[in-house]
Amino acid sequence: MSGRWYARPVVFVADLEQAVAFYVGTLGFAEVWRHEQIVAQVERATCELILSSQEPDKTGRARIFLSLDADVLDAVRAELEARGVAIEDGYWGYRTMIVRDPDGNELYFPYPADA
Repeated sequence: MSGRWYARPVVFVADLEQAVAFYVGTLGFAEVWRHEQIVAQVERATCELILSSQEPDKTGRARIFLSLDADVLDAVRAELEARGVAIEDGYWGYRTMIVRDPDGNELYFPYPADA
């Protein structure tokens, strides 16, 4: 048995079509699969997210931390800014880049700690 864990967060959304369009068209993810019009998986590099419209009362409540190497984070930020993505600078004990999807779910990208 491997000691490696594997996780795919479920992000609850109001409108699956709109959410997939945002994650794919705006954030650069790829749609991997879809079940009817209620759940889909998107991925970018090794990041996999399940988007679900099955539980409306949970919509917009996710906060997901996506850790990238500093040079990759800078490149992703430049890419997203070029695409017109609204980016906020935040703090969670360390500096973070925050992106919100159309439902208010938060993607936190932490910057490396200062030396």
